[in-house]
Amino acid sequence: MKQYMVTRPLYSEDAFADVHEKIHRHHKTVRHHVKQYFTCDLKRAKNAALSLLPFIGWMRIYQLKEWLLSDIVSGVSTGLVAVLQGLAYSLLASLPPWYGLFTAFFPVIVYFFLGTSRHISVGAFPVLSLMVGAVVTRLVPDEGPPVNITGFEGLTSDEQRVMVAASVTFLMGIMQLAMGLLQVGFIVMYLSDTLVSGFTTAAAVHILVSQLKFVLGLVVPGLSGPLSIVYTLEKIFVQIEKTNVCDLVTSILIMVVVFIVKEINDRYKAKLPVPIPIEVIMTVIACGVSYAFNFRVNYKVDVVGRIPVGYESPMGPNMQIFGQTAVEAFPMAIVGFAVAFSVAKVYSVKHDYIIDGNQELIAFGASNIIGAAFKSFAASTALSRSAVQESTGGKTQIAGLLSALIVMVVTLAIGFLLEPLPKSVLGAVVIVNLKGMLMQIREVPYLWRRDRPDCVVWLVTCLASILLGLDLGLAVGLGIELLTVVFRAQFPRCSVLANITGTDIYKERKDYMSIYEPQGVKIFRIPSPIFFANIDFFRGKLVEAVGFNPLRVLRKRNKALRTIRKLLKKGELQMTSKGLLLTSSGPIEESEDESNMEDLDQPTDFKDLPVQVNWNSELPANIQVPRVDVHSLILDFSAVSFLDISALKGLKAALKELIRVEVEVYIVACDAYILKKLHSCMFFDDEVKSSMFFLTLHDAMLHILDKHPVNSENTKVCEKVITTATIHGNQCNGVSSLRSRDRFVHVSESETKF
Repeated sequence: MKQYMVTRPLYSEDAFADVHEKIHRHHKTVRHHVKQYFTCDLKRAKNAALSLLPFIGWMRIYQLKEWLLSDIVSGVSTGLVAVLQGLAYSLLASLPPWYGLFTAFFPVIVYFFLGTSRHISVGAFPVLSLMVGAVVTRLVPDEGPPVNITGFEGLTSDEQRVMVAASVTFLMGIMQLAMGLLQVGFIVMYLSDTLVSGFTTAAAVHILVSQLKFVLGLVVPGLSGPLSIVYTLEKIFVQIEKTNVCDLVTSILIMVVVFIVKEINDRYKAKLPVPIPIEVIMTVIACGVSYAFNFRVNYKVDVVGRIPVGYESPMGPNMQIFGQTAVEAFPMAIVGFAVAFSVAKVYSVKHDYIIDGNQELIAFGASNIIGAAFKSFAASTALSRSAVQESTGGKTQIAGLLSALIVMVVTLAIGFLLEPLPKSVLGAVVIVNLKGMLMQIREVPYLWRRDRPDCVVWLVTCLASILLGLDLGLAVGLGIELLTVVFRAQFPRCSVLANITGTDIYKERKDYMSIYEPQGVKIFRIPSPIFFANIDFFRGKLVEAVGFNPLRVLRKRNKALRTIRKLLKKGELQMTSKGLLLTSSGPIEESEDESNMEDLDQPTDFKDLPVQVNWNSELPANIQVPRVDVHSLILDFSAVSFLDISALKGLKAALKELIRVEVEVYIVACDAYILKKLHSCMFFDDEVKSSMFFLTLHDAMLHILDKHPVNSENTKVCEKVITTATIHGNQCNGVSSLRSRDRFVHVSESETKF
């Protein structure tokens, strides 16, 4: 086993500062940062251009011969999937199917210029589409009149829905763009993997229920709001006997075939040059069969119907809709960015390049704003579509651009071929692609075994999102997640440490057999920041660790002093060679001067007494004062990252209480920032001094052992049992004891070297 030996002086913080001079650093002021932010030169302008238009960076290194063919293959494959998913996810948004083609085109073009990821496929995302659909059906319900909004006059129901979807998407884009410009891309850090998993699982349940009406061929109005999923299921089962058998059989057949082939793709992905595009193949077959047998007329099957050729003229957003949808638009902006950024991060790590969260916000914000102007709905990315783009060899967003061209060809030229496609086929494709999200429920047993607070976050987020709706469910999930963070910080697992025999290592004393724990010394560690919410918990745990309440002991001592002074004044207590001796045989009552109760919290004062009282010895007149067996307390601050003002006040009060009952307090491994803050906040005074701060826990322990040598009849070893160095150059003459689970262990001096 490798060993090392260190010989150095024993350092307190003050001693270390005296020996090692610090470099004075000039910290930039707010004015300097503002001035630097608005300063422009050629280099900064170039960096700004490359940052705002990331495609310039990778286009400059584009390897034409090696990458172009892969991008072409990837673009064609992704484009075919994007066409199908665009049509399918439009149904989730409660819009005519062809608007999904717009979402698969305009946002992709904008992202090509502004996005930093080279592999994600931009377009419709099922969870976002469902959230858009909830807004659309709330303002323009299937049954009953729409909400009274200026601009709806003279429009059909579909046109009103398109206006709502485009307006909420525009507002969502504004929010994303604003967050990007304000550099708040870090906001996604508040969405943990657990929360996102529970939320997307709930979204998958909503999507599954919303597609049942297409699979069964039923007419069910779209509902939104709390318990909408329950009411939707009720409406489905009420008319279950009206199920269209042709739709049901077609859907089951599609789902079975697609599921089997996707499993084959997953199992043999290393051997297949490209995944089998089974969704596209089955869609083409379904279109042909539907056209040949005239499903629409003969079997009353609801089909996609007429797909207009070309693009529609742009439109401006409706400001009144902004006011009606602002609450829903914000979670949509967060969810859309969080999902896209998570997928982009996976591929950036895999292919070794950097993505910028703030630039991604700008890219998606601009994509949604421009897309909404051309009547597309909310765009993000989908893992399945991005997986196709990456697994088929896509190297850059050239593949994304080509996929948009495929969508454009369908929109401008061959869209009519999709008109006989049954909507049940689109519903079946959507459902079969939910497998990944629904299987996330398998995380629950693992989370319950490993991290129950995280499991609670998952379950609450999922259930709230299912029952209350995705927007309220996300808010509830965020609230629960923040509560768990507060709970962990407010109630940290504090511990009492002890020295591992013969080393300078300190561990939880309950976890190890052979430990060194000098009598009268306690080492207390708090593994979290100390702030207003946990300072009382910290003080309670500290009292528990030392084994007594210092404030109670102090008050008992001061009451005892009052009694002693009273007895001396009356002559009932005299000073002898053996100490204070009681001369009266009558009962003695403890002094209870309620007019000066605040004096009981002050330091004990022996100035008018003939002798200083030893509180751990037997006191005269049967005066009872709790014993204090701890003479030194070390607070390990190595895991304390910050203190707030409330914590500073509470900490100072706790330290003063301990010092006033003659317990020496030492604070070790304190962060330089915290130490500087203590000085600036006037933390130190005549009782709480900066000399109590030591560089390391081991330094403080050596200082205590030098100051309080431990005597033991069972062991006669040097105090150097936990050190090889001398203390300030002087050999120690004290002795110490080793505790190994309540038994003494003899250790030779040679075994203490480290």
